[in-house]
Amino acid sequence: MDAEFEQKTIKPSILYYGTPVILLTTLNEDGTTNISPLSSSWALGDCLVLGLGLGGKAIENLRNHPECVVNVPSPELWENVELLASLTGKNPVPEYKLKNKFRHEKDKFGASGLTKQISEDVKPHRILECPLQIESVVKHIRVPEHNQSFAVVEVEAIKVHAHKSVIIDDNHIDANKWSPLIYNFRHYFGLGKELGKTFRA
Repeated sequence: MDAEFEQKTIKPSILYYGTPVILLTTLNEDGTTNISPLSSSWALGDCLVLGLGLGGKAIENLRNHPECVVNVPSPELWENVELLASLTGKNPVPEYKLKNKFRHEKDKFGASGLTKQISEDVKPHRILECPLQIESVVKHIRVPEHNQSFAVVEVEAIKVHAHKSVIIDDNHIDANKWSPLIYNFRHYFGLGKELGKTFRA
């Protein structure tokens, strides 16, 4: 076997093998907006599937008010995202989060230097700086039987907003101008140069 293909069985503590970061905004009980950074999501058609820890404010908010905005940051916003990483909207802070050095923060917009923007069809605010903002409604929440530490949340996109700088025509994103922020084994990356395109592009 060529040296470059030699293998070893490993047991990594995480499997964040490179997925886009999203900033999920949800409605707090007092009508303010919470921001939760997520690295577990995928989309098919107008359905988005999100992975949320059960101990956080986001899942609590979605159960109480089933609306959200999936804000997708660009690589330039990684430091703003990192400012949110150790914050929680839960008060008191859950014990497991205290052990991981989380602290409570009510005003996550102020703490992260991001700007709130009124949504059109849902109550949680959008994030102005994020080039993609997807207003969504919750369709289903499920906690897997084999692992009850997180929930799988299905949401339906009802309105998509995009910065004009990344739009190629009325309804398409210019893939040469748009790059999501990628979370790759707890490190932040942008996309590299284009390698090619699928036949459906």
